[in-house]
Amino acid sequence: MDIYTLISISAYFIAMLGIGLYAYRNTETDVEGYLLGGRQLSPAVTALSAGASDMSGWILMGLPGAMYINGLSSAWIAIGLVIGAYFNYLIVAPRLRRFSELANDAVTIPDYLSNRLKPEGKSLRAVAAVVVIVFFTLYTSAGLVAGGKLFESAFGQSYELGILLTVGVVVVYTLIGGFLAVSMTDFVQGCIMLVALIVVPIVAIFDVQDVSATLTSIDPSMLSLTSNLGIMAIISSMAWGLGYFGQPHIIVRFMAIRSVEDIPTARRIGISWMILSVSGALCVGLVGRAYVMQHNLTLADPETIFILLSQIMFHPLVAGILLSAILAAIMSTISSQLLVSASSLSEDLYHRLFKREASQREVVIVGRAAVLGVSAVAAYLALNPDETILGLVANAWAGFGAAFGPVIILSLVWSKLTYHGAVSAMIAGAVTVLWWSSSSLTINDQVLSSWLYEIVPGFIVAMLAALIVSRFTARPSHNIDHFFSTR
Repeated sequence: MDIYTLISISAYFIAMLGIGLYAYRNTETDVEGYLLGGRQLSPAVTALSAGASDMSGWILMGLPGAMYINGLSSAWIAIGLVIGAYFNYLIVAPRLRRFSELANDAVTIPDYLSNRLKPEGKSLRAVAAVVVIVFFTLYTSAGLVAGGKLFESAFGQSYELGILLTVGVVVVYTLIGGFLAVSMTDFVQGCIMLVALIVVPIVAIFDVQDVSATLTSIDPSMLSLTSNLGIMAIISSMAWGLGYFGQPHIIVRFMAIRSVEDIPTARRIGISWMILSVSGALCVGLVGRAYVMQHNLTLADPETIFILLSQIMFHPLVAGILLSAILAAIMSTISSQLLVSASSLSEDLYHRLFKREASQREVVIVGRAAVLGVSAVAAYLALNPDETILGLVANAWAGFGAAFGPVIILSLVWSKLTYHGAVSAMIAGAVTVLWWSSSSLTINDQVLSSWLYEIVPGFIVAMLAALIVSRFTARPSHNIDHFFSTR
């Protein structure tokens, strides 16, 4: 590794650990302080924290890689995500901030759903917690795969060392600083990601002659949004936007913002950040493909095009800062996922189901132990680098979107949602996604997951299950009128 790059990466790691230490000194020692930051996030921190924890390494590696291979048709994913994120801010954010506080001051998504529908019920809390733990372990492993690839391709280090360093630093600041550390580091990481995704494609464009003609010579469909795409492929790509309503590591930020009145500001900041970031990522893939062609370069892994451009076009010190953006994207998501998984293990399972008399301090200790446990399992799963980053993220994203999305939406807008309707929907959504993504059945000579992204059938089945089962089961026995009267 070049000495300048080593300096940049080391400085980045030290800065993240420093933020973690600062957060530790300023975090309340109770459960709400550790898991939700005392509900005191500013609009800017909320927006960039949600965005950075959402995007992960796929925005700097997975999405540019897809654009590099498929051309402009991969932009449908970005279009769907921006639309989904906007409606998430518009529909879910204000209601969830109010409802989660009214639901006995809930600090986790399973906690909110249980208190909203049936405080004494255990099945919903257990099912929701298991879905969180299973899919987030898979999701976290996707981030670690990106970390391993980064150290292997950019720094000439072993894949395993990359995983170890990535998970090590994340675990330390998440362990000591909790939600506040995760949110503050996400804010800084979001800024780094945005700068990198603007600078790299702009500099690359000045070093490439006639990008459009070059891409057309490679494949005339590279600059077409619809070429070679059927309606099902477009639906599958845009359906990524459905996932936003059920992503615990994103929507928990809405529970933590300091007031409902701050949400419009957070929405404007968040959506602006997102549009600029995904636009930059798309440009990296397209311009990078033209750059590789014109300079007769070889690129073994298309998902490393951002790394290649950073190393070739910039001084090693600047390249190190730009490559820190990938670490920022990876670590911001991993830390959020670890904390949400830990909160489900400590608060939803350990405290609520097994030891209700546990003290606040004991629950926080269990939460910290859970961070270690989940990270260890995710690191083990990440040792197989054969899966693409985008593929791993797609599976986990679909699982959350289908299992939680319909239930979250209905719990916020429909007073007739029942406890059994919610449990049925979560199970139906998760099972449908797992079956659809692993099934060998084919339609038009394509396996189901290639023919249609699994979040679509999963979301539909879960929504129908919630509506139908709620129609034939009793509404919550406790009074919920105050939820909807304050909306």
